[in-house]
Amino acid sequence: MAAKLSSDLRSGALVYHSHPKPGKLEIKATKPLGNQRDLALAYSPGVAAACEAIAADPAEAARLTIRQNLVAVLSNGTAVLGLGDIGPLAAKPVMEGKAVLFKKFAGIDVFDIEVAEHDPQRLINVVAALEPTFGGVNLEDIKAPECFEIEEQLRERMSIPVFHDDQHGTAIIVAAAVTNGLALAGKDIANVKIVASGAGAAALACLNLLVSLGAKRENIWVTDLEGVVYEGRPVLMDRWKAIFAQNTDKRTLADVIPGADIFLGVSAGGVLKPELLAAMAPRPLIMALANPYPEIMPDEAEKARPDAMICTGRSDFPNQVNNVLCFPFIFRGALDVAATTINEEMKLAAAHAIAALAREAPSDMVATSGGGAQPFGPRSLIPNPFDPRLILRIAPAVAKAAMDTGVATRPLADVKAYADSLTRFVFRSGFVMKPLISRARENPMRVIYAEGEDERVLRAVQAIVEDGLAHPILVGRPAVVESRIKRFGLTIRQGVDFDLTNPEDDPRYRDYVAAYLDVAGRKGITPDAARTLVRTNNTVIAAIAVRRGDADAMICGLEGRFQSRLRHIGDIIGLAPGIKEMSALSLVITSKGPFFIADTHVRQDPNAEELADMAIACASHVARFGMEPQMAMLSHSDFGSSDSPSARKMRAALELVRERAPDLVIDGEMAADTALSEMVRDKVYPNARIKGAANVLIMPNLDAANIAFQMTRAVADALPVGPILIGPAQPAHIVTPSVTARGIVNITAIAVVEAQEHARNRLASAAT
Repeated sequence: MAAKLSSDLRSGALVYHSHPKPGKLEIKATKPLGNQRDLALAYSPGVAAACEAIAADPAEAARLTIRQNLVAVLSNGTAVLGLGDIGPLAAKPVMEGKAVLFKKFAGIDVFDIEVAEHDPQRLINVVAALEPTFGGVNLEDIKAPECFEIEEQLRERMSIPVFHDDQHGTAIIVAAAVTNGLALAGKDIANVKIVASGAGAAALACLNLLVSLGAKRENIWVTDLEGVVYEGRPVLMDRWKAIFAQNTDKRTLADVIPGADIFLGVSAGGVLKPELLAAMAPRPLIMALANPYPEIMPDEAEKARPDAMICTGRSDFPNQVNNVLCFPFIFRGALDVAATTINEEMKLAAAHAIAALAREAPSDMVATSGGGAQPFGPRSLIPNPFDPRLILRIAPAVAKAAMDTGVATRPLADVKAYADSLTRFVFRSGFVMKPLISRARENPMRVIYAEGEDERVLRAVQAIVEDGLAHPILVGRPAVVESRIKRFGLTIRQGVDFDLTNPEDDPRYRDYVAAYLDVAGRKGITPDAARTLVRTNNTVIAAIAVRRGDADAMICGLEGRFQSRLRHIGDIIGLAPGIKEMSALSLVITSKGPFFIADTHVRQDPNAEELADMAIACASHVARFGMEPQMAMLSHSDFGSSDSPSARKMRAALELVRERAPDLVIDGEMAADTALSEMVRDKVYPNARIKGAANVLIMPNLDAANIAFQMTRAVADALPVGPILIGPAQPAHIVTPSVTARGIVNITAIAVVEAQEHARNRLASAAT
């Protein structure tokens, strides 16, 4: 394969692997080591306590070490990609790459291990001796047939999962594709004829798993370099291949392919000639998985058989059979129940979960990954490798299968709760947003989306409907919305899953114009301007809907300027009682936790009075997330170290907050590092009210807040939520043009919870 790389790709790959530091991995400490006490706890003498606990009870290793989340990716370099036996050292970049995928997709830590050993028995002894280190072993790039014996013996000797991904990962994806392909073709797996080209590790594993799915051995024909695998063949045979030997006088691929429903190619490029396809059964499934050149190129196969469904191993064609679809998530599920093995039932559970996911509506994250997001069909038999829901479907299925078959040594108490917990790997906002999402589901409210034709809104609405978060209302033209729903492969339906407000033809048009003039007629809005805006400005339409009670909350801002949207909301919806001006609170979720920053979008240079109002309002919003606000009034000054106007302003604001809301945990003025580090704060002012890191940062002006927000997003790879608009009389939020579909889902949950509280308050007021 290396010889086929373009010069551009080759040079780019070498730069990628060498800069800014060699390789793709590093070891990162998860505990502090900043003083003598930390050293005593991490190493001698404190570490003895952990050692003694594990010696007394080996199960404690899962609690006191990383073992239960640590996998060995191990190879002897005898079958590396398409490069062959290039040795363990040259295999190291591949093993590092596998480690990165484990971490990226499933949060699993990996040590890559390259062993200079060709003798299978000695390699088995080496791997078996490593069992105390790992929660599982992923064997990789070991040539057949030795790989069968190595895995078989290791599974017998070790009480942790041992998984040869070249075999079983490919087999699981193939099984999922076959399940869906046969469903589309209307065929029963028990009756189909399968012809395989290739009889190595992957091919035989695929065939064995298809047999577990219901395929009949007598309907399976295997070919390799020597032709058809038949009973009594004297060369290139082994006990694993012999299982599929047929009693036949047929000797070539051309002899056995007539009538085949499935072609499984795990061999070499070009072996399946176009003329052979004509003899296959109707609606055949062609799995040409050789890399980089498939057994037949898809365009050739489509020309010869337009009714064929085609899978390859390449990312530049539809239906990519890619092991990353399953191996991280199979290990995630197996590790989380401390499974002693990965058995056939667990593999089948993964295959069924993958097949079922392909039949769901495409994910918005797939659309933005550059991988495409086609609805289920002949060109979308299996999910895209970037579908974030893979872990949510596969890991719980594997964990449950492990429990059902008795190989889980730490069974889950609640599989559904476990599945919910996996959202931390999909959406980093998952845990932070969970309290609001749970509350939103309890009583979904009507949320109107000003940019209802936008792809991100439509994808968000798909998720919102599936999760039961809200009753969506889209502002948009019916024909445009319907065509885009179809184009993106979504399943939401107008009048069933969402309502539609057509700006070009809504029966409430005159009423909306009258309502707009009623609130904005004295703010320079003429009747002609009102009529035009209610036809053309979707933010105005959404705001009027909220004011009139046709919707409970609104979301806008995917297009246009923030300030113009803010002005319309202020003119139409107005301010909540006691609020003099709106402000914006932005949440950033970092590896060190969530932080709220105010005011990131509205107030240019608030005075002390306005800062105090803002801080008190922010506290109630933060409390909705189930967090106790730990608030810091930020400045360049630390507790009186400067007497600049800005520092005096923040001190004055603090005093006003303490007068009006004495129970709030707030302190300042202080520098950012003082707010975020208790150790730093104790050196400056040990009597501060804040404990730990502050989670609400009140900035002295908009410049400081917005710069901090944007820098945190860029430098810390933080996930933004919001901005959360504080102060409108009814729930209204203005997202930014860079928002993702998931960001819209998050702000929807916030808006729904606000609308719930607004409705309760309105009922309470009416009752009194």
